Amino acid sequence: MDAPAQTIVKGRKFDQVLDGARAVFLEHGFANANMDEVARRAQVSKATVYSYFPDKNRLFFEVIKNECLKQADTAVQVIDQNAPVEHVLRQAGHQMISFMSSEFSQRIFRICVAEADRFPDLGRAYYETGPSMGREKFTEYFKKVCDRGELNIDDFEIAADQFMELCKAHWWHKVLFGLISA
Repeated sequence: MDAPAQTIVKGRKFDQVLDGARAVFLEHGFANANMDEVARRAQVSKATVYSYFPDKNRLFFEVIKNECLKQADTAVQVIDQNAPVEHVLRQAGHQMISFMSSEFSQRIFRICVAEADRFPDLGRAYYETGPSMGREKFTEYFKKVCDRGELNIDDFEIAADQFMELCKAHWWHKVLFGLISA
């Protein structure tokens, strides 16, 4: 399942289909989800679902991408990137932790891991629309603050990776394995 090469033409029922699919994937996982149930939950015909998404893989990819883009948009709107670096990174860390500890994020992560052997492209889709996008955003931010003379960083990508990993340190695995609640 590669990322869709074609542009999806969005119509008025597009969001309904995504919402229905989101609910079905969270409840049943990827392998057990079916397009009939997506159509029922979305309150559209199966033909409408297929008019937007030719297969379940592309629908799953779009659900993940849509949710990650919503989270990124929220972070961009909430965080004043011209504020002091310490303030921006604290807010960005809180946003990232909030999303990663959400029920949606936890379930989608588990689905991708559980299905990785049978559907290796699911993991790629998750990575490209989540961690990779976060890495790009933090890399851009670190370049910007270095250009302003506020930080001195030799490798922006490593700094982005380290920041994201530090945000997950200690609690991520405990939440993932149900040892603590998010």
